Amino acid sequence: MADPTRRTIFEKLAAGSMNASALREGMEISQPAMSQHLGVLRVAGLVREERRGRFVNYEVDPEGLALIAQWLAKYRAYWPARMEALKLLLKDMDQ
Repeated sequence: MADPTRRTIFEKLAAGSMNASALREGMEISQPAMSQHLGVLRVAGLVREERRGRFVNYEVDPEGLALIAQWLAKYRAYWPARMEALKLLLKDMDQ
């Protein structure tokens, strides 16, 4: 998700299922590059594909998002304590 193109693709898919051609609309990206980005998102578990006739439609995979949410949850407890320590340090530096 660090790549801006992948974020754009993911945001488009959040609106609903699309094929690669529809995803490319409004983007200056080649078909091979789109396939590569979709492959990365698929391997990461964030996107799944479904073949419909000769087209492959892509959609957000909620299970992949759940894994990210679980991973982030570990750090939610960490950051408030770190931010409080930073506030105290900055306060001490001001005095």
